[in-house]
Amino acid sequence: MEHTSQLLTEAADNIRVLVAAMVEKAKSGHPGGAMGGADFINVLYSEFLKFDPDCPSWECRDRFFLDPGHMSPMLYAQLMLCGRFTMDELKQFRQWDSPTAGHPERCVERGIENTSGPLGQGHTYAVGAAIAAKALYARTGNPGFKREKIYAFISDGGIQEEISQGAGRIAGHLGLDNLIMFYDSNDIQLSTPTSDVISEDTALKYQAWNWNVIEIDGNAPVQIREALTQANKENQRPTLIIGHTVMGKGARKADGSSYEKCCQTHGAPLGGDNYLQTLKNLSADVETPFQVRPAVEKMYAERLEELRKEVRNLRAEEQAWATENPAKAQLQADWFANRLPQLPWDEIEHKANSATRNGSKTILAMLSEHVPNMIVSSADLCNSDKTDGFLAHTTEISRTNFAGGFFQAGVSELSMACICIGMMLHGGIITAMGTFFVFSDYMKPAIRMAALMEIPVKFIWSHDAFRVGEDGPTHEPVEQEAQIRLMEKLNNHHGKDSVRVLRPCDNQENTQCWKMAMENTDTPTALIFSRQDVRDLPAGTDYTQAQKGAFEAIKEANPDVVLVASGSEVGTLCDTQQLLQKEGIKARVVSCPSEGLFRQQSKEYQEELLPKNVKTFALTAGLPVTMEGLVGPEGRIHGLSSFGFSAPYKVLDEKLGFTPEHIYKEIVDFLKQ
Repeated sequence: MEHTSQLLTEAADNIRVLVAAMVEKAKSGHPGGAMGGADFINVLYSEFLKFDPDCPSWECRDRFFLDPGHMSPMLYAQLMLCGRFTMDELKQFRQWDSPTAGHPERCVERGIENTSGPLGQGHTYAVGAAIAAKALYARTGNPGFKREKIYAFISDGGIQEEISQGAGRIAGHLGLDNLIMFYDSNDIQLSTPTSDVISEDTALKYQAWNWNVIEIDGNAPVQIREALTQANKENQRPTLIIGHTVMGKGARKADGSSYEKCCQTHGAPLGGDNYLQTLKNLSADVETPFQVRPAVEKMYAERLEELRKEVRNLRAEEQAWATENPAKAQLQADWFANRLPQLPWDEIEHKANSATRNGSKTILAMLSEHVPNMIVSSADLCNSDKTDGFLAHTTEISRTNFAGGFFQAGVSELSMACICIGMMLHGGIITAMGTFFVFSDYMKPAIRMAALMEIPVKFIWSHDAFRVGEDGPTHEPVEQEAQIRLMEKLNNHHGKDSVRVLRPCDNQENTQCWKMAMENTDTPTALIFSRQDVRDLPAGTDYTQAQKGAFEAIKEANPDVVLVASGSEVGTLCDTQQLLQKEGIKARVVSCPSEGLFRQQSKEYQEELLPKNVKTFALTAGLPVTMEGLVGPEGRIHGLSSFGFSAPYKVLDEKLGFTPEHIYKEIVDFLKQ
């Protein structure tokens, strides 16, 4: 259904009024960009976006990803017109316990596909969602996934953020023709005009990345419609629609002069008489601006009815496919419900005393055979972080092969992470991604957003400590474990660890950690692996106890001292325990792959494992603070309080005091105190 240009402009003006009113009532917000982008989002939702008005979670719906989260009033107003929000909820913009938060927070039932805030990430999620749609079509043949379109909305700030380079490169390289992105180019940002900070030719940049680029007046409804029509016909490339819009479109100052194209409207209420003059200019009732105009209400009521008929036909096509392909239909249902198949964890065999990155490779090979909806990625390190194990039973994704299960992201840790998050935001896909632990620094913004959205991606980080050795301090993580362990202490909005962190001490424990990671559908999981070989725990160890977060690696009923570590350092403590035993000192060795999980156990279990009346000594190849919560105020920690050094790892162990002999002496001294 096409609407007249006059009606579309009236609807966009209605959105502009609601935007200005929401921000004014809250005395906080960003009206300018939202007012300028209203024309595009209105045309998109009223004529193009295919969604089910009665079932927001329809698997094959089109999806809209907002990158500039500060433009949330635009999205809330639009979704209110579609029945997802009430007018009263718009009036509570930015208030306590309101669904209309300052920046949108993911809620599929409300029509919000992603939490957005840090610029650049939102449109990168869209790239991941576009890959997911193609991957699901390749695996199932469901025609709905082939039809599905992913729409993204990006601002000048998002274009400037460096992540846009990774997203643009990858989307163009893969030929994601199901991805359509609108660039709200209004020449104004928070502090300055864009001309003060950028002079590139954005169109040429995206064309060089193999994008179809269309340039229009972004406030002209007919041009927007024509651009979206062309974009939907494109079958080789992603499309960028550069819409030249007016910041604060329709805004007026107190004297009636234009308040458009002003930085002041970007991040603050229009204010006082400026606000009142703006409402008058947009033909709104200054006394009751929170209204939907009759013509606009009728337009969207008709649109929703039109969608119901269209979706009914589309879902009938999908049902016909499901009837003809019951096995694949069941797989699809399982995938979207996060149901795993039975996995042969007990059949995995590891080489003795091997690096945990090698054990992860073996486990990934098993997963590639049994989890067909899993996609694993690496930032140009798959043969070193050993994520290439997943290639044992699959192939690499390419523009001609979305049935593949391995996504080669190139050197782009942040882009890779956000794309993997985007695949899971789409639904139906499980993702994991690898790089060196020290390079997790590049991924921190994505880790935080995955935690906030409660997306159970799997982060795979190898080369876990200074034992990277000759590569030197640039490649040797020291502070990284302490940073990610803080996320175990931070609760998400459902009261769970925001990130589950697992650092196995050997490959039998590694299997248990991967099992926990795959079964964790509530939060992201971080898996931290060694580059160097590690010593296996003694024969007979009950590794299933790792699911408690911490357990006895070497048992001692009445210890003189409890030794605790995670990862590579557990083996060192096992050797130290033998030296202590020769001196008649009874030591219990505890492996703690996840303090977060351990703190979820009963107080009785925690006290039994780490008794308060027994001295506790911890060993960590990272910052000592990593272990402070485990040893308590009377404990002692041997850690690393400086950057690493370049040398073979055994030399570093000796120089930095990480040998059993040195730790033995330190413990003896500790016990004398």
